Amino acid sequence: MEQVSTYLPGILLAYSAFLLGIISPGPNILAVMGTSLSAGRREGVALASGVAFGSLTWATLTVLGLSAVLATYASALTAIKIAGGCYLLWLAYKSFKAAGTDGVIAADQMEGERISRSGYALRGYVIQMTNPKAALAWIAIVSLGMQQQAPLWVGAVIIAGTFALSLLIHVLYAILFSSPAAIRTYSKARRSIQTGLGCFFAFAGAKLIFSRT
Repeated sequence: MEQVSTYLPGILLAYSAFLLGIISPGPNILAVMGTSLSAGRREGVALASGVAFGSLTWATLTVLGLSAVLATYASALTAIKIAGGCYLLWLAYKSFKAAGTDGVIAADQMEGERISRSGYALRGYVIQMTNPKAALAWIAIVSLGMQQQAPLWVGAVIIAGTFALSLLIHVLYAILFSSPAAIRTYSKARRSIQTGLGCFFAFAGAKLIFSRT
């Protein structure tokens, strides 16, 4: 139990960073919204599932990669945390900037011929895996939960938890945002959401940069 209590705060912080990160619409969220609007709710859920499995892949690769690096170069943890912290501070800046601008959320309509649900799932996976910012985002998230000499179960818990959150949240987006009215309601709360995200990312980024372990 003592070992669990040692790593639990970092794991929960990693979960929080991931959860709040997917609240702010990016290419994957907009694709889920657009698919639900244009192709239907079930197709949106299929694409959301593909995005979630993309998150699972990124989380697994990041945890295994960081574990291998830290096993060989323990001092690398400091550099990794500084890099992850700087990325979170950049996200804070982007969130505060977005909160100060006008505009509404515009869901991307998925063009082209109608495809099978497995095709939508594959499309969601590709969207998530080809996101150029995903690697930095996952390094930041995993760094919040991984400490020096952390046991393997910590990485496994981070992987399992973020996958469950990704699947749940993206499927909820597919279900809730299958109507234009839902997107308009979300847009009205955009500034408050972005401000809250900015505050959290600033806190998490500073914590990563100035943490000693």
